[in-house]
Amino acid sequence: MSGHEADAPDDARLVLIARSYQCLTGKPLLEACDAQALWEAPFAIVAHGTEADPVFFYGNRMALRLFEMSFAAFTRLPSRLSAEPMGREARAALLEKVSRQGFVDDYAGMRISSTGRRFMITNATVWNLLDADGVYHGQAAVFCESF
Repeated sequence: MSGHEADAPDDARLVLIARSYQCLTGKPLLEACDAQALWEAPFAIVAHGTEADPVFFYGNRMALRLFEMSFAAFTRLPSRLSAEPMGREARAALLEKVSRQGFVDDYAGMRISSTGRRFMITNATVWNLLDADGVYHGQAAVFCESF
């Protein structure tokens, strides 16, 4: 995780990402779901918290490359700003659907990087972050860029 250890979320939040995914989808996010494996995954992994305007608390190396941001900048970004203004209504509807269903595994949508580069995400799974007691801690997503 070189270059972002000081800003990285605590291990409990990383475990929450992986365990919530497995509990809701019935499959592991990765074979090994330690901090290094999440960071180096060949697909983007992002997660936001429960603030009134949720802010990302995690983005792995692939997500930071796609959004063209440092870990520190990404983890100050309200997640709604990851979508273009015209796509934010669809994104909000998706997140509401995830809140009701627990997860959605067929999402695609346009995103925008910090430099204004537009990119399409495909085969996205978005899920609720729930702890062992069922307490809601936000939402996470895993996706690939479509070329």
